[in-house]
Amino acid sequence: MPYVAVDPSTGRELSRIPSTTLAEARLAAARAARVAPEWWATGFEERAGRLTALAAALRAQAEPLARRMALEMGKPLAEGRSEVEKCAWVCEYYAEHAERFLAPQSAETEAVRSGWVYRPLGVVLAVMPWNFPLWQFFRFAAPALMAGNGVLLKHASSVPGCAADIQSLLDEAGLPDGLASVLFLESSDVGDLIDDRHVHAVTLTGSVPAGRSVAERAGRALKKTVMELGGSDASVVLSDADLDFAAAESVRSRLINNGQSCIAAKRFVVVDELHDAFVERVLDELAQVVMGSPLDDETTLGPMAREELRDELHDQVRKSVEAGAKVRVGGEVPDRPGAWYPATLLTEVGPGMPAYEEELFGPVAAVIRARDDDDALRIANDTDFGLGGAIYTADLARGERLAADRLHAGACFVNGLVRSDPRLPFGGIGISGYGRELSPLGIREFVNAKTVWVGEPGG
Repeated sequence: MPYVAVDPSTGRELSRIPSTTLAEARLAAARAARVAPEWWATGFEERAGRLTALAAALRAQAEPLARRMALEMGKPLAEGRSEVEKCAWVCEYYAEHAERFLAPQSAETEAVRSGWVYRPLGVVLAVMPWNFPLWQFFRFAAPALMAGNGVLLKHASSVPGCAADIQSLLDEAGLPDGLASVLFLESSDVGDLIDDRHVHAVTLTGSVPAGRSVAERAGRALKKTVMELGGSDASVVLSDADLDFAAAESVRSRLINNGQSCIAAKRFVVVDELHDAFVERVLDELAQVVMGSPLDDETTLGPMAREELRDELHDQVRKSVEAGAKVRVGGEVPDRPGAWYPATLLTEVGPGMPAYEEELFGPVAAVIRARDDDDALRIANDTDFGLGGAIYTADLARGERLAADRLHAGACFVNGLVRSDPRLPFGGIGISGYGRELSPLGIREFVNAKTVWVGEPGG
């Protein structure tokens, strides 16, 4: 089956690209495995030069890349430009810091010298989603390439143009031929490619079911994996929070990427004494949202990526309302072509509802009433997910303590929305996945920490 791009604002087909056969993918894996040792041997300085060139290529193509994302998955242009810049940043970050992050380490033993070095694993297969079609790849690829690995990308089938753009950028930056390849592989062939002896590790960003499937197959093959899966992040508004700021930041977090972000604040958990005032402030913020074409710079909310995803979201809203939730704004499918869904606010949300139990991947926020601060933290942790979470409070020391010790997630922010940053580890716990990307930890995920022990000749 081909990879097909559909404009989510109209439902009109844009393009299609023939799929890569499994045999072609195996050849690409073998090529990458052959080239990767030569890439490692070039040294950090040469690799840094290629990553710096990649950053320059990204910035030079920022406008067409942002436009492609707008057309293929509905991302507003301003957010697309920001995504391109962030990709350039992560390339430059690892170009500058990789050698230090992977410096040899020494240990005091009875040997003349002993310690460990970091060496690349080989070829890493990346299975990536449509929602941040450039960032999800470069977030992984920049450290993996700087560590000396080869890279294979199996992108989402709905963003073939973005995938092709990535290959063009890699080629323009002067990476060795075959080191990094984009594969238009069918999902049904991913498992067989994981089994291929030239693939040494796998990383996936995507849904929980996809993560389970890929992790299971890689586990049977005993290959290293990193999984960044879904999230149902809580925005916890404590009794001493600045309401205006908390409401504005929570809404901004919820609507990033048209609400289709794994680290978006999906559950607004608010103490009872502030609940009603907070809801009114959120409604004021939502009233300023401009839903329209992602190609219009005035737009702040574009369409969802695909109609079936919009329909799944609306079904979650409908079932939550049937269980007692109240729609304060939105909640209706617009009568127009495309995958449109308005910014929606649900209140009176509680256990047993999809809005409480499940990830809502779209522009729908659920407000959950808590008795007090302790109850708010309990509710925030009452989920199988564990990607991120935010706490809003005037007491910074207490907020930091609660974020560090009481909020159960991989990334916890105080007085700010959850975001990824090359300088900080990124990843989750629970069904949100495992392993870490970014920071020094991210570049060490796909390397061999190899012990080297040197003794005197003759013992």
